[in-house]
Amino acid sequence: MTGRANGNVHGKGGSMHMYGKNFYGGNGIVGAQQSMGTGIAFALKYRKQKNVCFTLFGDGAGNQGQLFESMNIAKLWSIPVIYVCENNGYAFGTSTKRGCAAKNYYDRVSYMPGVWVDGMDVLAVREAARWAKEWCIAGKGPMFLEFSTYRYSGHSLSDPGTSYRTREEVDKVKKTRDTIVGFRERIIPAGLVTEDELKAIDKKIRKEMKLTVNGFQIDEATKMAQTGKDAPVDLLLADIYSNTPPQMIRCTTEYVRQKYTNSDEACRAHGI
Repeated sequence: MTGRANGNVHGKGGSMHMYGKNFYGGNGIVGAQQSMGTGIAFALKYRKQKNVCFTLFGDGAGNQGQLFESMNIAKLWSIPVIYVCENNGYAFGTSTKRGCAAKNYYDRVSYMPGVWVDGMDVLAVREAARWAKEWCIAGKGPMFLEFSTYRYSGHSLSDPGTSYRTREEVDKVKKTRDTIVGFRERIIPAGLVTEDELKAIDKKIRKEMKLTVNGFQIDEATKMAQTGKDAPVDLLLADIYSNTPPQMIRCTTEYVRQKYTNSDEACRAHGI
């Protein structure tokens, strides 16, 4: 996100395009991960791998046409994909009541089982994910999960999150449905942890957040992201074509020769 070459995507993450092993990240096109996730799950089935693909998207992307195209083919071919709709009530500033004609997301198609899950309950989320995975691995086809949740802040830095809802609404959710508070109230009575142990964990986290840069408190990971090396031009040109360098690629002001096939190769060459 900061354009530094030492990050896990070598400075090409943009706003939300992070990735890791078995995690294919977000997509700049709203809802595009729905069809991509379906394709990944199809590849798992084609290779006879006993695994599934969780395809996550928000309530706004839940109204994209490609979702229904993907679900249709997933059911026809019994693809092991789990569609997970994170319904936090607002697509940026548009409430689900104004953006979705259906009352729910999980039961909009009759040919695929769907489950509503309290997305603010960590144990419910864990159990739903486990059960859905077992369903798909058993060869029963795709599954749809709707996680009912809420975001306290705005959709992005440009969204204060106050123009389309009241502070009273946000405060009410914090008091009655907060995930951390709810989990805390369950694990202490269950004898899994003590009040003092949780306080120690909280103290440790606060200590890690005491590093201050330009008036803002940040952690070591953020410091590394802000002070790493800028990505060189030829690193930015890697990962475009799989096996055909070198070739000339037109940039904004000039043609630049592609030297490396992938980012790892380019980083090694630059000692990054």
